[in-house]
Amino acid sequence: MNSFSLIQLHKKLVQRDFSNPLRALFFCLLIPFAWLYGAIGWIRAKLYQFQVFNSYRSSLPVLSVGNLAAGGTGKTPTVDWLVKGFQQKGKRVAVLSRGYGGTFGGRAALVSDGHRLLMTASECGDEPCLIAKQNPGLIVAIARKRVDGLRMIEELGLIDLVILDDAFQHLAVKRDVDLVLLDERLPLGNGWPLPAGNLREFSSALKRADFFMLTRAQSMRSSGQLFGKPVYTSQHRLSSTAISLQGKVLPLRECMEKKIVAFAGIANPEDFFNFLEGSGIPLFAKLALSDHVQYDAATICTLNEVSEDADLLLTTGKDAVKLRSELFSIPCYQVPLEMHVSSGESLLDNLQKCLWGEY
Repeated sequence: MNSFSLIQLHKKLVQRDFSNPLRALFFCLLIPFAWLYGAIGWIRAKLYQFQVFNSYRSSLPVLSVGNLAAGGTGKTPTVDWLVKGFQQKGKRVAVLSRGYGGTFGGRAALVSDGHRLLMTASECGDEPCLIAKQNPGLIVAIARKRVDGLRMIEELGLIDLVILDDAFQHLAVKRDVDLVLLDERLPLGNGWPLPAGNLREFSSALKRADFFMLTRAQSMRSSGQLFGKPVYTSQHRLSSTAISLQGKVLPLRECMEKKIVAFAGIANPEDFFNFLEGSGIPLFAKLALSDHVQYDAATICTLNEVSEDADLLLTTGKDAVKLRSELFSIPCYQVPLEMHVSSGESLLDNLQKCLWGEY
């Protein structure tokens, strides 16, 4: 069984599809390993809670954005939304990421110093590069150990807030606020930790959170509560414009009359394709790639072959930061995702109160 088949099988398990007897048997065989994985995470969290393991306290306010489930729950759009929201309130923000998928092997590095981009997507990872490109005045840093990155940011000065990207499980750094994202469609998957499910910890770990956000919500309803903590809802929507790899802007409606090939190397490529088709854009072909895909010569060749009779290529912003227009025989555009949050101003005000004791 190849890696793609295993990924598809795991998705079926997470979606609680046990209709195939062999699939159900495979799930049962994985349960002991899931218990072990969850128990290790629970013990680790307790060791941090009782200060057996040290946790670094930054001199700066720290907001963590993370999730319980492995895979895409919309962390990058959420971080981007928070950055823009706090900047509008006059706060100087820095984002610290692990730099997953990048080749950088040092302790810590600046992706952007707030004036210019200092690293490529292949060096720092696609998500930090995307956040930096979408927010030219933002300081973005990467560090395998977030403590190293925090200390580097502290030395820069002139920062009011550090947002930790994908850090709910990174307990080596104390945070002032934990914002945890849950995909509304399957917030806890099948309820089991890896490898039987897709949870990084037992669901009881959610008690550590301060705020929750249900992403990809069907409706923008008012906030509720989970474990006594506020719950907000959000939706991802496509921008009304597409942007070429050279920066040319194209109204998305003009894509409706063209032969479009869509491709995506994200956690849930089908979501991107569904967004496009839901916007009235018929897709001539679509190519789902692995998350954090590296666009090597073979992948580019495949894309050019699939799009030989097409007019345009459409992809995500996360993919676009790794691509150049000269790689393709036809124009390639990215379609940005926009984040819409229920009671968004209320969420920002509540976060501000927790971080600085002010509205």
